[in-house]
Amino acid sequence: MKKIILTVTLVVLASFDTNAADRVTGFDFATRSPVLATHAMAATSQPLATQVALDVMKKGGNAIDAAIAANAMLGLVEPTGNGIGGDIFAIVWDAKTKKLYGLNGSGRSPKSLTKQWFIDNGHDKIPSHGPLPVSVPGAVDGWFMLHDRFGKLPMNDVLNPTIEYAEKGFPVTQLIAYYWNRSVPLLSKYPGFTEQYTLNGQAPKEGEIWKNQGLANTLKALIKGGRDAFYKGQIAKTIGSYMQSNGGFLSYEDLANHQGEWIEPVSTNYRGYDVWELPPNGQGIAALQILNIMEQHDLSKMSYDSPEYVHLFTEAKKVVFEDRAKYYADPAFNQIPVAELISKTYARKRAELINLEQAGKSYTAGNPALEAGDTIYLTTADEAGNMVSLIQSNYRGMGSGMTPPGLGFILQDRGEMFSLKEGHFNEFEGGKRPFHTIIPAFVTKDNKPWMSFGLMGGAMQPQGHAQIVINMIDFGMDVQAAGDAPRIHHTGSSEPTDEMMTDGGVLNLETGFPYSTIRALMRKGHKIQFANGPYGGYQAIMRAENGVYWGASESRKDGHAAGY
Repeated sequence: MKKIILTVTLVVLASFDTNAADRVTGFDFATRSPVLATHAMAATSQPLATQVALDVMKKGGNAIDAAIAANAMLGLVEPTGNGIGGDIFAIVWDAKTKKLYGLNGSGRSPKSLTKQWFIDNGHDKIPSHGPLPVSVPGAVDGWFMLHDRFGKLPMNDVLNPTIEYAEKGFPVTQLIAYYWNRSVPLLSKYPGFTEQYTLNGQAPKEGEIWKNQGLANTLKALIKGGRDAFYKGQIAKTIGSYMQSNGGFLSYEDLANHQGEWIEPVSTNYRGYDVWELPPNGQGIAALQILNIMEQHDLSKMSYDSPEYVHLFTEAKKVVFEDRAKYYADPAFNQIPVAELISKTYARKRAELINLEQAGKSYTAGNPALEAGDTIYLTTADEAGNMVSLIQSNYRGMGSGMTPPGLGFILQDRGEMFSLKEGHFNEFEGGKRPFHTIIPAFVTKDNKPWMSFGLMGGAMQPQGHAQIVINMIDFGMDVQAAGDAPRIHHTGSSEPTDEMMTDGGVLNLETGFPYSTIRALMRKGHKIQFANGPYGGYQAIMRAENGVYWGASESRKDGHAAGY
């Protein structure tokens, strides 16, 4: 009798221990349910930023106002991934015109710096930190471009929440404290960093209160003087003087001449869904190229963790990244064959290179013309149906380490991504935009918004974008489960900096793939590694046919999705 009672008790306990999301979705990796709301939704990588975005919309602002407010807040609370010393890209669905708009808010290299200078001074590549990789920060100009075209509230209402938090302080969250602590030893040698980004020489710990009066003052200047306060006023003069005094080339004139650009998003149709990315100098079209190759196979007969799927996806990524290394660069300096690269015809020819039974050691870039780095991502949506997909970064976490006095932000080191190879599409030139890793994404169906999403993390981003789309469309996952699923991250492909793949690279598999899959992949010749990442940070908002927003946020970060 006791044995029977014990058995029943165990069954009951087991039922309570089962993950609720697992019971509903059928996927045991799901961490939580999607967030549902009708009036507004925000998903960011830090809970306070999500709350600021919602507060702005409750005050009468729209999704564009909310996205700018959240980005400003993230620059304060998550300086390990972004800030106004970096660049910005965005895709906006405008409910009024029922159209997507793309923003390229990336800055250019200093006009006075040349490739020959690097060669003459013994550099075979551009340094990762310090004054030399610094390019013009485009984020602030991007904010005002978005606001001038689509904004509703005055900029005072958009930026004031961040100013208040910067002056009164906020508690630093867990993962951000971890990355901050890792950055301090490396960046403390650069002038201004220790004074403005440490507490007595140390990174703030989890739960410690952090303030940034310098950033508050900078944002107040933007409210008063607009974007010109940053690019033509005292802020620009301070940056120029600081860089000149510390071996840099970025000048006041470089800042004064900066201008972001409205660009047309490009798309491919994947099984009835139009997936949208921004064209180079970013890497977004790599996701479209991967999807075009994957579409040629019936993935519904596979599973997300099967060796057949993982192998096919990895090989498609390898093939596409050879094109990425060769062709993705500033279109103002090169004729980039974007339409050909994302065409179905080109994808069919490139897919022929893939051996379904053997991992490729190396691939060459195609010739499409014949056929015709840490980051933040956020997304917002409002009651009118406007949606924003926005990504912003300093590159390499906190950026170059160069921290102009009194301004409260660090300058980016995106210039490291240039190549010093003669004739390379991404070859360094003064006044040129470097190859960019940060990419926002959007999906429409039947010319209606379906999902605004992004997945940050260097070269992981197009791999992650493609996996999210496949997880939802082919494997039937919901918007949260699609982000929680264990990820594939292949490293070692040829890079736009002219580093070449010769040995097939390394296949990083996140925890969750079965051992049988791993063994099968090893037999196909893959080098398997279980790295801590980066596997990327994901946020998304899906709009259902009845107008309900479904929000999701990254379970691997301090992320938060919320609505009302």
